[in-house]
Parts: sequence; C-alpha cells; structure tokens
Amino acid sequence: MADDFIRIFSLNCWGLKYVSKDRAERISAICDFLAASQYDIVCLQELWIYRDYEAVKLAVARRLGYAKFFYSGALGAGLAIFSRFPIIAATIQPYSLNGSPADVKAGDWFVGKAAASVLIAHPVLGQVQVFNTHLFAKGGEGGPEYHRAHRLVNAWEFAKLAKQSAEIGRYVIAAGDFNSIPVTLPMTVIRDHAGLNDAWESVHPSPDPATSPSIDPKDAIAVYGVTADSPLNSYSAGKPLDSYARFAQGKRLDYILFRDPPHSRSGVAQPTLMCLHARVVLTDLVPGCGFSYSDHFGLEATLSIQHPEAKDHTPLADLAPEATTMVHALRTCLRHSATRAGNEMTIFGSCLALDIFLIAAASIWRTIGLTSFFVLLGTISTWLGTTMLYVGFVYGRWEVNALQNVIEELELYVVSIDAVGSRELGAVDLYRSVSRV
Repeated sequence: MADDFIRIFSLNCWGLKYVSKDRAERISAICDFLAASQYDIVCLQELWIYRDYEAVKLAVARRLGYAKFFYSGALGAGLAIFSRFPIIAATIQPYSLNGSPADVKAGDWFVGKAAASVLIAHPVLGQVQVFNTHLFAKGGEGGPEYHRAHRLVNAWEFAKLAKQSAEIGRYVIAAGDFNSIPVTLPMTVIRDHAGLNDAWESVHPSPDPATSPSIDPKDAIAVYGVTADSPLNSYSAGKPLDSYARFAQGKRLDYILFRDPPHSRSGVAQPTLMCLHARVVLTDLVPGCGFSYSDHFGLEATLSIQHPEAKDHTPLADLAPEATTMVHALRTCLRHSATRAGNEMTIFGSCLALDIFLIAAASIWRTIGLTSFFVLLGTISTWLGTTMLYVGFVYGRWEVNALQNVIEELELYVVSIDAVGSRELGAVDLYRSVSRV
C-alpha cells in the first residue's frame, strides 16, 4: 500500500534576499525538482521570502496539498513544511538563545531560529508530529564546548519537544539543518534524550570520517552523507573550510530523524517506523547553469510502516554523562556572558559620564569649533552607550537567564537519572536531592 511508506525530503535553500547568490534561479530549479518528485513530506530551511514559499507551494500543490510557512523573530524563521497528509495543527517554538544582537553579520538573533512543527493525520499511524528546524550556526566543531553553548541550548530544547510529542502517543519525524556533525554533543543530546533514530545511520552505518582514510568528494557523499562544505558544491568550492571539512571532504549537517511513541503497557501491537532508504540528492549543478541548487545538498529518506508483534518498551539511552558535560560547558558560557555583560555595562557607564562632561564643557567653552566637536563626540558616545546598555543589560540578562534555566533543567535530569538508576532514594530523599540543585 502507498500509505505504508513515507517519503521525506529536507533542504536548506539558502534563500536570503539580496545576500544569497542566484537565489531566484535556484528557487525556480528547486520548484522544478520538487514538482517532479514523489515526496510525502518536504521540510525546507532558509526559505525566507514568502514569495519563494508561494512558488514552491504552487509547484508541489498537485501532490502536497497542505503547507505551512512559519514566522519568528524580526526577519522570519525561514522554515516551511509541505505535506501530502492533512495538517491539523501547527506551532513554532523559538529557541531561547540565538546569538547576540550585536553580531549583525551572523544574523541569527534577528531571524529567530526555532523548532517549527505540524501535526498531520496519517491514515495508518494516526497523529504524526513533523518537526523542521535550523540550529544556531556559530561555534563550529572544534575547541571547548562552551563555544557552542547556544547550539547546545537549541539541541536540548528541541530534544525536549520531540520527546514530549512522542510521550503523548504521537509518531515523530524531524528534519532540518542541525549545524552539527554526527559525533558532536548537540546531536548526541537530540538522538539519545529524544530517542530519535537517524535515518542515514539506519541504512548507512559508517565510521567517523575523522578516524577513516580520506576519500574523494563523490564517495564522501555516498559513504558519509556529506550535505555541506563539499568541494562538489559550487558555493563551497574555494571558500575557506575548517580542518574537519577539508579532511572529510565536507560535513553532514542535515538530518532526517524519526521515532515511534512508547509501546503501550497493555502490550497491544502498534505500527513501527523503519528506514528503508536514505540518500543525498541535488548534488549536481542546476541544469544549464554553472551553480548548485543551494550551498547545502538535499537529503531524502523513505520510512516503512511495519506491523510487528507487541514488544516490551525499550528505555531511552542514559544521557547523564553528556548532560554533565553540557552543564560544565553552559556554566563556562554563563561566566563568560556575565563578564562580557559587566564590561558592556562599564562602557555604558563611561559613555554616560562622558556625555555629562561634554554637556558641562559645552556650557563653559562656547566656541563654534569646540561646540561642533562636543556635539560629534557626544553623538558617538550616546550611540555607543545606548548600544552597550541594550546588549549588556537587556540581552545580557536574557542570555544569563536562559542559560541558567537550561543548566538547572539538566542538573535536575542528572539527579533524577542517578536516583532512578540506584533505586535507593525514597521519595523524600529524591525531593531533597532535587531541591539542593
């Protein structure tokens, strides 16, 4: 039966207005590709412009009759989901940390990175929650974990959403640009805490590229599932890449993940999802053009709906060691954030003092030249002081509070795992342990 298979596609479209090269031509080519495809669910990231979304929606309308474009932040989320199955609900959950407003070049804070989701009505599975996301980019893979603190927060919040959805009896499918290679802590948190299966790993169990012999770029796509920073991508070729990307001929940053709801305690059999096929697509240049479809390759997967006998519930993996590492990284970031915010508030105070001095000086030395100089210097000081007040106090407190929330959640999680694992704490002892965190 056709409904016993779910075909999923995910792509970061790189659709920034005025910034992304060849955007109009590439979006048109993506529309042509999707119009000729047989996907059941399509998740697109960096589809920032509503007109581009409408073009894709029109192109896929014959097969994918249901669609949702998501809004978040000042410039939008860039996320869209298209489905062959009816969408009965939709929501978006912005991540609590998305970089700094002072980091204008990166722009993550302004676009509002988020976890978007739709609830679809599937004829066999019933309710299926489909997530689409794009995690915080800055931080890379090397160096201490606190450099990736915002992405770690994104990963924890995303894992909670996926886990909660499954625990209320829904099947979960998640896709997107996670900006993390498979062996990193954010992906470990997402897979283990949420109990999500990696579609690529399900059918391509492969070694870590960092510990394997170097291979050519084409084989890296087929073996490792490289979706970004590939030498075969026209927008990656020739650009500066980190050591991991150079050695592994790119990175696997895009994923399709899935899981079943927990098995019912009554032992009643329920369908399960199994990945039959996963492949990196759109690796060639756009026909008739000298550029790629995007700065990422696309990813497709086919999930099969199985009808097995009833099974005992398999518990999720113990995430306590990774949670402890995350707490350490986030606490380090918390200290850096508090120090940076303090320095920015010191600059604000200095600018305020300078403005007061300039006002007094202008009333004493009233020559045209000095007055013009005082006005210019006062304007610069006021602008800098206002910026430091916003970044240091408003955003500074925002970041510190968000980090503290996640740190305390993780500490509670570690305490609960230890308590359940030992089976030695009574209810009162467990309460006291949690209260001390």
